[in-house]
Amino acid sequence: MRILCTGGAGYVGSFCLRHFAAAGHEVVAFDNLSEGNADAVAGVGPLVEGDVRDRAALVAAMRAHRIDAVAHFAALISVPASLSDPASYWSVNAHGSQVLLDAMVEAGVGRLVVSSTAAVYDHGAAMPLSETSALAPATPYGTSKLAMEHMVRDYARAHGLAATALRYFNAAGAEPDGSHGEWRRVESHVVPLLMLFALGKRPAFKVFGTDWDTRDGACLRDFVSLQDLAAAHLLALEKAVPGEMGVFNLGTGRGTSVLELITAAEKVIGRPLGWEAAERRAGDPPVLVADAARADEVLGWHAQSSSIEAILAAAWAWHSNHPDGYGPHP
Repeated sequence: MRILCTGGAGYVGSFCLRHFAAAGHEVVAFDNLSEGNADAVAGVGPLVEGDVRDRAALVAAMRAHRIDAVAHFAALISVPASLSDPASYWSVNAHGSQVLLDAMVEAGVGRLVVSSTAAVYDHGAAMPLSETSALAPATPYGTSKLAMEHMVRDYARAHGLAATALRYFNAAGAEPDGSHGEWRRVESHVVPLLMLFALGKRPAFKVFGTDWDTRDGACLRDFVSLQDLAAAHLLALEKAVPGEMGVFNLGTGRGTSVLELITAAEKVIGRPLGWEAAERRAGDPPVLVADAARADEVLGWHAQSSSIEAILAAAWAWHSNHPDGYGPHP
């Protein structure tokens, strides 16, 4: 396939783009580089600089590169930022997805996989969460992603698109050899924040809430490696059914607490890491764990490279070998 990756220079997008290329597909990254890094895709395939809300630019890229399928990663992703700036999240995540869908219809591209999130669920539902669990996003980030899913389903039915929505739990890790990894201008994810603290790039590592109703008082999260996510995206593109949108959770089915994450990181890095207790953050659920049985049954996918030790070892290899990532950190 010839695959256009929107947000293809971002963290998950660039990782999947390289995985697609390694599997023999032709890849094109489409990214406005507001958060993406051109160096993350250098030498893999063309990079088209453009905004996902620019229909003409999308259509031109699809036609110029004779695109067969789209992997849609372009999005704003910070849960706390979505609470203070919902307009931007609706503009990029919802409206941007509609513009992309219209561009696909205009250009005659009929295969799509979209990056969705566990934030679409009611986090008060019983864990682990399955695809049939109640949907009740608690933040504009989750609401904008759920709106995207509804649009994709409607367009699939109306235009015969073969579409899949993949609901990530906590994407984490890097290339095992440390050659590529996570690097954002404004970082909010727990694994890179911990790595940056260990490198002295951050003054403190904060644990947001130590009195949750969990086994050690800290939040529990389901961490899934980029290797496993990339494999799921390719399977989704290959197995999607025209006129339908499949929905699949991507996770391991087991939770790791933030305190357990720190302990595991100390073993990987080889020294103690301090931390500071902080107030709970708005929008944070105490536990977030996936039931990914449907992905196994339908796609033949299950997490194979997502032990917390492997994720942290890869992340440490990336950050310690590239302390300034793809460029100076703010």
